[in-house]
Amino acid sequence: MTSRAETPRVPFLDLKAAYEELRPETDAAVARVLDSGRYLLGPELEGFEAEFAAYCETDHAVGVNSGMDALQLALRGLGIGPGDEVIVPSHTYIASWLAVSATGATPVPVEPHEDHPTLDPLLVEKAITPRTRALLPVHLYGHPADMDALRELADRHGLHIVEDAAQAHGARYRGRRIGAGSSVAAFSFYPGKNLGCFGDGGAVVTGDPELAERLRMLRNYGSRQKYSHEMKGTNSRLDEMQAAVLRIRLAHLDSWNGRRSALAAEYLSGLAGLPGLGLPVTAPDTDPVWHLFTVRTERRDELRSHLDARGIDTLTHYPVPVHLSPAYAGEAPPEGSLPRAESFARQVLSLPIGPHLERLQALRVIDAVREWAERVDQA
Repeated sequence: MTSRAETPRVPFLDLKAAYEELRPETDAAVARVLDSGRYLLGPELEGFEAEFAAYCETDHAVGVNSGMDALQLALRGLGIGPGDEVIVPSHTYIASWLAVSATGATPVPVEPHEDHPTLDPLLVEKAITPRTRALLPVHLYGHPADMDALRELADRHGLHIVEDAAQAHGARYRGRRIGAGSSVAAFSFYPGKNLGCFGDGGAVVTGDPELAERLRMLRNYGSRQKYSHEMKGTNSRLDEMQAAVLRIRLAHLDSWNGRRSALAAEYLSGLAGLPGLGLPVTAPDTDPVWHLFTVRTERRDELRSHLDARGIDTLTHYPVPVHLSPAYAGEAPPEGSLPRAESFARQVLSLPIGPHLERLQALRVIDAVREWAERVDQA
């Protein structure tokens, strides 16, 4: 009989299994790049950009070095810089804020919905000032933000929208892919994303051909042609190796997202009604891709310790609110001013989920959480 100590841990996300599933195609793609002798701005990138744009139901995709670069260059491509304000979520990864700061603009934090981790449009409207140039909604955890309400605000106030879609590859809002119909959306291909590569990578998608051309110049030293620099650009290019890997994985993305959705359904059913445990809420007219499955409880650290003792890996997203991080000391609002963000940071725990998590592993997680909840209820 296998003891608890001998039972394999449930990993938060199994990246090696993702490689093993597609090993033959991936190895062939890598070998193709190596044999080509072309490692930057070549046919693999062109192919991926065309395929990813089509997948996102838009016209252009521009591959860059990271998700944060995608956000920063999108903002720069729209002319946003010093003296401007950009509305950002108070609850998000710090990259959403850093991208704004990198342009010289000021991030203005706005709270999420009370029961959903995306921007609350009612609070967004109150934060708009004459200096506001853009809204930066984050499709957090793979759940689309309320884009109709945000677009109405943006149109009424003459603002840009830059969507942070780093966690939302393939998600849909009112039947359309995230990135479709938007002025610009930024994606990350960090290894742990729904569509991830073997290092850092990112892309900006847009239906605006002029913006796409500016982005291509910005990522390549402000140049269309070598040694002819039309603007102050940077070096932020998605390399051929990563593009080749992403082409392979893009063909499997919908299938992998489907596996995530099936696991999320198991969790939602198996954990329903437990006292003291809040489950994710799916907003109307959205199809999330479950980049993360997060639960909320005031006894988060206790639950995490319990699951760790049962051989189950978890993560906290994100335990320090951005406005309370040392990086924004003296710039952001003080503690207590953004209570919803602080509540999420204190309560959120992400359970294992991913296309290679087995159903029996998910059931093991459910049993362990229910065991904890029963103990709490009896205490």
